[in-house]
Amino acid sequence: MLDIKFIRENPDIVKIAINNKNEKSNIDKLLELDELKRTKQFEYDNLRSEQNKVSKQIGKLKKEKKDASEILSQMKEIANKVKDLSTEISYLGDQLLALILRVPNIPDSDVPIGKDESLNEFYRESGVKKKFTFALKDQTQLLEINKLVDFKRGVKIAGSNFPIFVGKGALLERALINFMLDFHITKHNYSEMKVPFIVNRKTMTGTGQLPKLENDMYHIEQEDLFLIPTAEVPVTNFFADEILLEKDLPYKFTSYTPSFRREAGSYGKDTKGLQRLHQFNKVEMVRFVKPEDSDTALMEMIQEAGDILEALGLHYRVVKLCTGDTSFASAKTYDLEVWAPGTNRYLEVSSVSNFRDFQARRASIRFRDHNGKVQFVHTLNGSGLATPRTFIALIEQYQNEDGSITIPEILRPYLQGLEKISI
Repeated sequence: MLDIKFIRENPDIVKIAINNKNEKSNIDKLLELDELKRTKQFEYDNLRSEQNKVSKQIGKLKKEKKDASEILSQMKEIANKVKDLSTEISYLGDQLLALILRVPNIPDSDVPIGKDESLNEFYRESGVKKKFTFALKDQTQLLEINKLVDFKRGVKIAGSNFPIFVGKGALLERALINFMLDFHITKHNYSEMKVPFIVNRKTMTGTGQLPKLENDMYHIEQEDLFLIPTAEVPVTNFFADEILLEKDLPYKFTSYTPSFRREAGSYGKDTKGLQRLHQFNKVEMVRFVKPEDSDTALMEMIQEAGDILEALGLHYRVVKLCTGDTSFASAKTYDLEVWAPGTNRYLEVSSVSNFRDFQARRASIRFRDHNGKVQFVHTLNGSGLATPRTFIALIEQYQNEDGSITIPEILRPYLQGLEKISI
C-alpha cells in the first residue's frame, strides 16, 4: 500500500495514478478521514498528558493526607473522554485502512499511459517464427489427436475450464514443471520453496489480491481461507511482519504451485483449449531486494523467464504494459508472449513485475540497513513460466504433418527419453 504521508502530500499524483490504472479510490474521503483521525489523536494525546498530570496531583494530595475527591472526579471525567476517543480513533483507523487498501500502486514514470492492452509498448523479441511446409493444426486438434487432455471428463468432475491431463499429456506437463524448476535453481541460483496452496485473508491482503480481487478468488467461507491464485502470495508473505538483515539480501525463491482463479471478469475472452483455465500450473520467481536494486532485478527476471523459452526453442516477444493493463499492486510490469504458430497469435506466459515497497508495506516486510535504519524491502515476482500456454506453443511449434509432436531435446530426460508423442 502507499504511505499515508505520501498520499497526504501528493493527492494529485495519486488521483492521476488511480485514473490511469482505471481504478476507483476516494482520495478526498480518505484525506478527510485522515485529518479527522489526526485531530482526534491530538485530543487523545493531550488528554493522556493531562491524565498523567492529574494522577501525579492525586498522589501528592494523598501523600499529604488532603482531600482529593474533586480531582478524582475530574480524573474520572478525563478517563471517560480518553476511553471514548480511543474507541473513535480505532474506528476511524479501520475506516482509513479500508480506503488505503483500495488505493493502487503508483506506476513508474516510464510506464506508458493507456486504458487497455492495445496501448502496451513493444520492448524486444527473441528468435524468429518457424516456417512450416504443411497446413498447421492448432492446440485443440493436437490435444485431441494425441489424447493429451480430457476436457469432457474435467467438466464432469469439476466444471468447465478444469482440464485433465492424461497419459503423455500429463507426462509432458510434469516435465515442463520439473524442467523449469531445475533451470531456475541451477542456472539462475534460486532456492526452491514448497508452499501451502491455501492461505488466510491477511496473506492475500499482503500481496494486494484483497480486497480488490476477492470476486476472482476461490474462497473457503467456513475457515475464511482462499485457494492461491499464484505462488507469489505465500512466497512473498514468507517474511511478513519480519525485519531482515541487509547482508542477507537479496532473497531469490522459486516455487511450483497450481493456481486457482475464478476469472470472474473473463466473459468474452478466448477460453478455447488450454488458453484460460480455472486451475493451472505455474512456476514462480520471487525476489526480495534493497530498494536501489529493484530496477536491475526486474531486468534480470525478464531475461530469466525468457531463458526458459529460449531453451525450449520458442520465439517470443516482451511488451511493457501500459498503466491500464498494469495490475493494481505493480509499479511496472513486462509480459512475455510466446508465439503459437497453430493458433497464429502471441500468448502471454509470464508477467514480471516490480512492486517496489507496495507489497512490503502491506505485509510489513522490512530490513535493517548498515546504518541501523529500518526500511521496507522491494518485492518482485514473475512467472517462470505458466505451463498451459507454454504447453500450447510447444506442441504447435514442434508438431509434424501427421499430427505427432517432436519433443525438444532439452526436455527428453524429463520424459523418460521420449522423442516423439504420437498415437
